[in-house]
Amino acid sequence: MSTPVRVRFAPSPTGFLHVGGARTALFNWLFAKRHQGVFVLRIEDTDKSREREDAVAVIYDGLRWLGLEWDEGGDKGGKFGPYFQSERNGIYEKYLKILEEKGHVYSDQGAIRFRSPLRPVVVDDLVCGRIEFDRTMEPDMTIRRPDGSWIFHFVNVVDDIEMRISHVIRGEDHLTNTSKHVALYQALEIVPPRFAHIPLILNRDGSKMSKRDEGSSITTYIEQGYAPEAVRNYLCLLGWSPKDNREKLDIEEIIQLFDLEKVNRRNASFDLDKCFWLNWQYIAQMPVSRFRELSLPFIEKAGIQVTDDAYLLGVLKIVQEKIKLLKDVPDWIGYFFTEQYEYDPEAVAKTFAGPEVMHRLGQLRDAYQSLESWDAATLESGLKSLAPKIPCKTGELIHPARLAVSGRSVGPSLYHMLEVLGRERVLSRLQRTIERFSK
Repeated sequence: MSTPVRVRFAPSPTGFLHVGGARTALFNWLFAKRHQGVFVLRIEDTDKSREREDAVAVIYDGLRWLGLEWDEGGDKGGKFGPYFQSERNGIYEKYLKILEEKGHVYSDQGAIRFRSPLRPVVVDDLVCGRIEFDRTMEPDMTIRRPDGSWIFHFVNVVDDIEMRISHVIRGEDHLTNTSKHVALYQALEIVPPRFAHIPLILNRDGSKMSKRDEGSSITTYIEQGYAPEAVRNYLCLLGWSPKDNREKLDIEEIIQLFDLEKVNRRNASFDLDKCFWLNWQYIAQMPVSRFRELSLPFIEKAGIQVTDDAYLLGVLKIVQEKIKLLKDVPDWIGYFFTEQYEYDPEAVAKTFAGPEVMHRLGQLRDAYQSLESWDAATLESGLKSLAPKIPCKTGELIHPARLAVSGRSVGPSLYHMLEVLGRERVLSRLQRTIERFSK
């Protein structure tokens, strides 16, 4: 590509990073990475009526969580962004003066309006193809309000010129704005960037996804404990695919494959169940060190005290395949870190019924106490060899043992759980259970 690639994501600070906006940011980021270009973040904050105090932080947090860092560098060794439109008034004044000198604007009841050229505008869109806009009946466009604030269309074009944006990649809902923007470029005698309008994201019922719909906010995924790489992977598939039916793709491979010409023209259908499934796959298959990194904020928030990191890694390794959302990690591991765990009353009523149960647990405790090694294979062999001697079924030892050492009837593999808990904890918990529930 002869022209250096420079793209931008330009959200308004409304306190909400929508899935659609995040997907737009992602496609821009991918395109920049694919062509060794620059990804610019620009905050379009000229409309103060829509702005929220914490809104910019929400945008930063969402982009960084997804791994979409905007580029730095630029003049005088300073940061290249983000830009804030509210800090660029002098630049807009300069371009307004150019339009005034060329006779393209006039004042009307305090507002400044652009004289719309009453002729068709043709746009060769990289996704939508060749589109001709009929502007012969177009009313003159306001570019500055009576209160002095700027209209989106004007500052959007000025910023793209000043930031040397080569490709404008945005949602298809902006397609109708393109003719207005091209008219401004023509009036300023500047060649427009290439446009690529990506498909809308729709709900499964075909309605346009709004901020009220489930799964529409990136903040939801952060709070629920989705893996960022899983959500990013899923967003890539909303309007683009590698054309070989694969769904789980490493981001480096996606960068190499990403091309605007492969973006689907049809609207994308958002499927939260598919995103949930993909997240489960990512969690199950990621290195335990990454699982620990993502789980730690939820563990800390739950107040679980971790004093031994090696022990934590051992615990996480055996529950990892069970976890579908990271917010569930504390519930799966809590009993590993306290002796004050509660016993599930329904499980107690079902599993500890009958006087022979505690007697069997006593025999299991004695058998385990005499083991020379403490590993899952030895623990399994010990239990299974004890059962016929009692005699009882293996399940009549497995289920009471699990409930005794964890307080619950479900969990990771019993023998791996016993191995990680360690000899001292297991024997102590078996003894304490026997004393509490013996009749």
